[in-house]
Amino acid sequence: MFSDHSGHEPGQSEPTGSHPRAQDENQDQEIQLLLSGNWNKPLWRRLLEDFRDQFSPEKLPPLHLTSRPMNVGMLQSDRLNMPWFRTIFTNLGDVISPETLPPLELESNPVDTGELISDQMSHLWLSSLLRNLADTVAPERMTPLQVTSKPMDLKSDSEFLLLPSWSATINTPKVFLPDAPKPEYSLTLPVAAPPKPKLDPAEVEFVHVLEAELRRDLRRSIFRQRLWISLAIMEVVALIGTAFVWK
Repeated sequence: MFSDHSGHEPGQSEPTGSHPRAQDENQDQEIQLLLSGNWNKPLWRRLLEDFRDQFSPEKLPPLHLTSRPMNVGMLQSDRLNMPWFRTIFTNLGDVISPETLPPLELESNPVDTGELISDQMSHLWLSSLLRNLADTVAPERMTPLQVTSKPMDLKSDSEFLLLPSWSATINTPKVFLPDAPKPEYSLTLPVAAPPKPKLDPAEVEFVHVLEAELRRDLRRSIFRQRLWISLAIMEVVALIGTAFVWK
């Protein structure tokens, strides 16, 4: 019998586990959680690669997009880098001749939420008063609410809602904790306050003199403040008057 170059006889099926291509596919499908080998490169090699990418970057094939690109206009970073006069001209252009945009394509069904709160607050108080009176006299008839849960039976003929006590909903036995010990009060006799020390007449005189000087300085500062404010007002009035007279 003859055999091929791989060492297997003709007609005999080759085992799947020993095929090198199948082993490579199994290895590719494994998840590699370790860092790649490029992570541990020395610093000088990474610097050389950065310089090479800067001056002679790798030529990659053109990118094939499988989705439709969306025009988002100017980026926010570009808008912030624009000078102030260009923004003024852009705003004036938008006011004078606004851009005509295509109709908006909605992919969802809109929900009628009624009138917006901002529009309701912009109305006069008379319209809101009439609306409240109309709702009181002839309220709007809504469709019956479809409830998916079963209402709770409180076993009572009363029309009011009775909430059960929290102790009635607990199935565990009740535990009564002992009261905290009350503090014992002892009768204490009031202690007389110590007598106030007598002030030195020289210190009292010094304090009075210091207070008088402080008040005098405050009166002078207030006077100077009023004087300067009056002069400033007179100067502004004089400048305005001369401006009208020269015209």
